[in-house]
Amino acid sequence: MPWRLARAMAAAATPLDVLDLPVEDAGGAVLAGPVRARADLPAFDAAAMDGYAVAGPGPWRPAGRVLAGRTAPGEVGTGEAVEIGTGAPVPYGTRAVVPYEAVTCADGRLHGPFESGRHIRRRGEDCRADTKVVPAGSVVTPVVQGLAASVGHDLLRVRRRPRVAVLVTGDELTFSGLPGVGRVRDAIGPMLPGLIDWVGGRAAPPVRVADERASLATAIADAEEADVVVVCGSSSRGAADHLRAVLRASEAEFLVEGVACRPGHPQLLARLADGRPVVGLPGNPYAALVAALTLLAPLLGALTGRLTAGGGWVRLDSRVTAHPVDTRVVAVRRDGAKVVPVGRDRPGLLWGAALADALAVVPPGWRGEDVELLALPSR
Repeated sequence: MPWRLARAMAAAATPLDVLDLPVEDAGGAVLAGPVRARADLPAFDAAAMDGYAVAGPGPWRPAGRVLAGRTAPGEVGTGEAVEIGTGAPVPYGTRAVVPYEAVTCADGRLHGPFESGRHIRRRGEDCRADTKVVPAGSVVTPVVQGLAASVGHDLLRVRRRPRVAVLVTGDELTFSGLPGVGRVRDAIGPMLPGLIDWVGGRAAPPVRVADERASLATAIADAEEADVVVVCGSSSRGAADHLRAVLRASEAEFLVEGVACRPGHPQLLARLADGRPVVGLPGNPYAALVAALTLLAPLLGALTGRLTAGGGWVRLDSRVTAHPVDTRVVAVRRDGAKVVPVGRDRPGLLWGAALADALAVVPPGWRGEDVELLALPSR
């Protein structure tokens, strides 16, 4: 299947259910509806600086104090100066706030510059009630949490984050220390949970599965609480690759069975009888990363209703060669207005991807036109 069609198939999933979460618990989820201000912000005319609220030009006579949240604002008359703290409501009649550092005292009077309207935040100046401040589909970041609280929200309506089961197959894998002869250190298991979290899912701890058909079938059946099952390795057609046989035996529907890209061709997307998707990734680490960005990332984006932020289109260094029939996915770094290949991106090696700013999607027969970038996790 062509690379772009495979991604479109993965992105066609139906979003998960909606729930209301406390603002402090909604981090990382995706908004199911926009965040609107529940009140004017600020909700009253407030001082933008520590200083003195005045009704007109000085000199002024000190006449009381207003502190944020502690005292009523009262009124300031002509020739008076009410000491005021940042964020406190300005007294009635205030035409400016004069900062402490601009004020001098002589003969019991305060002297300083007067500029009408200066250092006052007027009610609704930042936004009016019912203004949409964050659109639906946005990720709830710490800043969004703070903004939502500031405009009056205790709860946020979000899409439930998909629960993702990660099954790591491969009898040749070791999971600590240096591998011996004929063994390989697992790189996909440590990589996937962070990638899944980055695109909006919640990964369960990876489960190791023996290269046996019955073991894989049992592991998939045991992942019944997951919304998505990811199988690492076993997606090709070798003697130890059992995923296709297990899925066929369970009457799963195959949506994508192999993608015309390099690396990452032996990847698949299927739907179990209960409707849950299964993503099969190649066993080579860089190929698995490419497959995860091809199928898993758009699938999780669709399940969460997340606004997609692509990596953009850029000019690629002309030294890159295209494949005649397959899409090439190349690790690149930015160099001014173009991107250049990093190298060291063979299917089994994550070195190039670790040094890259993004992955460039080079279509078959590419002849120098701009290419699409796939963003890489940055945290």
